[in-house]
Amino acid sequence: MAGSVQLLCLATSSGVPLYCRSKGESRQLPFSVIGSLNGVHMFGSNQDVLLTSTCTDNTRVCWRVFRDSITLIVMSSEEDASDLYLSRLLDNVFSAMVLVIGLDDLVNLKNVERLKRELRACYKLIDSLLAASDWMGDLTLCVDCVVSPDAAILQEALEVFVAAAESNFGCLMVMGKVVVATEKWWRLAAQEVVLLAWLVGSLAPSSSRDYPIYLPHGSPTVPHRLLTFQLVPGVDVCLLCGPTPSLQQVQSELVERFWSPLLEPLKTCFRLHHSSFPACSPLHHSIVGLLLINREQNKNLFTLQPHGVENTQQHGAILPPESRRSVLRQLYTLAVSAYFPADTTEDEPALHEEFHAGFTHSPSECYVVAEDHKCYGIQTQQHQLFLTFTADTPTFALRNIATKTLNLLTKEVPF
Repeated sequence: MAGSVQLLCLATSSGVPLYCRSKGESRQLPFSVIGSLNGVHMFGSNQDVLLTSTCTDNTRVCWRVFRDSITLIVMSSEEDASDLYLSRLLDNVFSAMVLVIGLDDLVNLKNVERLKRELRACYKLIDSLLAASDWMGDLTLCVDCVVSPDAAILQEALEVFVAAAESNFGCLMVMGKVVVATEKWWRLAAQEVVLLAWLVGSLAPSSSRDYPIYLPHGSPTVPHRLLTFQLVPGVDVCLLCGPTPSLQQVQSELVERFWSPLLEPLKTCFRLHHSSFPACSPLHHSIVGLLLINREQNKNLFTLQPHGVENTQQHGAILPPESRRSVLRQLYTLAVSAYFPADTTEDEPALHEEFHAGFTHSPSECYVVAEDHKCYGIQTQQHQLFLTFTADTPTFALRNIATKTLNLLTKEVPF
């Protein structure tokens, strides 16, 4: 599983490096290597050949050019790296740059040195996209969520709080996962919702923030203000607004008024952020990792602790958490690339497997059996569910357990 990731950002016209970010045991690449990686892509373009990816024995490389202005190159030696993931990573990284500094400065490269300085503000968000984390939205392009037993009360409080702040866009987050949000927050582009959650989750804890952001799809050139307020450690309420109201006004007049009566529900949210849903929904003991996607609402439920924190130890010796996360990412990539029909952008690789003649239906389930784990995936019209099991789970039981788990999570939670 151990591996490294190198991300390069260059000015397309000149090939000048704008930044290099890395994860794992990566050394700074010499300029000659950076030039070669960019040069082979430029050579292909001059010959009307679009070079998107290649791989060696242990490294996968992907290239993307955005707006004929910014070239992003990523190299990964991680086991769960795939063309699908790396393509989405590059798209997320560029959108993260737009989110923080706006599109104009990225398209109109008049002063490269100034742009380099501006791009430093993006580093925390970009590094969080490269790093292993408790989130899955970078791969699925769906926002990671937490299901709270007090969701109705929290939703009502959020609605009146947002209205009092003269905004329509607000959400409650716990450790970068969305608990509840207003209707218009959910109407933002799926990638915008994901990146806003990752941005808040990647920043250092703060009692309040007034952060200028651009919406990569909705408003890439006109900034908005992202106001965040820490209600309890790890739990923030967020607003998108224009020039008014002031941060101080919301902090002094609205935050305590609307949220202090809900201290216990807010603390409950924090306790749930690892498991993502209440433990009152008992899952089969053999499940050690879970990813549930609501395809219609672009939401995720993702957990490596499906039985709660107190029961984690007994499963940790069987398959470490980082391994479970990698397994789920590989299963998702395999399923949506080869078996489950999925909507991909025109820039993403179309990797759907060609089935033999006469095999006329589209598969809706798949499974994987390995030495130290087993996996199962199900797709319905509204949901996708991916599960990791202990190795001693009978293979014939996987489908039955997965079907019951899907019914439980979509009807009794519900999600």
